[in-house]
Amino acid sequence: MVVGATGLVGREILAVLLADKTYAKVHSVGRRASPLSHAKLIQHQVDFAALPSLPRVTDCFIALGTTIKVAGSQAAFRAIDFDAVRAVALAAHASGAINAGVVSAMGADPQSMVFYNRVKGEMEGAMLEVGFDCLVIARPSMLAGQRETLGQPVRAGERIALLVTRGLGPLIPANYRSIAAESVARSLVRAMKNGVHGNHLLLSGDMQTG
Repeated sequence: MVVGATGLVGREILAVLLADKTYAKVHSVGRRASPLSHAKLIQHQVDFAALPSLPRVTDCFIALGTTIKVAGSQAAFRAIDFDAVRAVALAAHASGAINAGVVSAMGADPQSMVFYNRVKGEMEGAMLEVGFDCLVIARPSMLAGQRETLGQPVRAGERIALLVTRGLGPLIPANYRSIAAESVARSLVRAMKNGVHGNHLLLSGDMQTG
């Protein structure tokens, strides 16, 4: 199951899973349907504030996220990046999911003075409490990808930052270089397929060659 398959990383996770012959069915769960059509893809449009029972799966990938600017307020941001993620994780676990992968962010810290980082850190803590046999938390740095094709606003500051980080390249520590959404997706799926029991953290530098 992929939750948030119409987003930058979620779209790439969905593509990886559909191309992977070890997965017989892939369920996409989100507020909007993915434009993709595939023989093994089953789509579910839901309201995250009133989730129905989720399909029975073994692996659940959660790639939900927004920005305060897009959400409109801190409360609206938290409703997606914390409340919806936690609700999906609990519902997926209740439906039989034993493995989960979630996209967080570098800097996630429940004690952070930065609201964005604090919510991401609290979300990670909530995921740890669910009780998955295997939980993989991916913390990418600034994501590189075609947001325009998703109907997402182009972020001027992000574009400039991406150009700067690409230009400086090796001078920037691996964990803080921009990273392709596809690399995050492939790294997360690979880590999940390894199926090692316990909680695992993928830092951005670990995923650069994904």
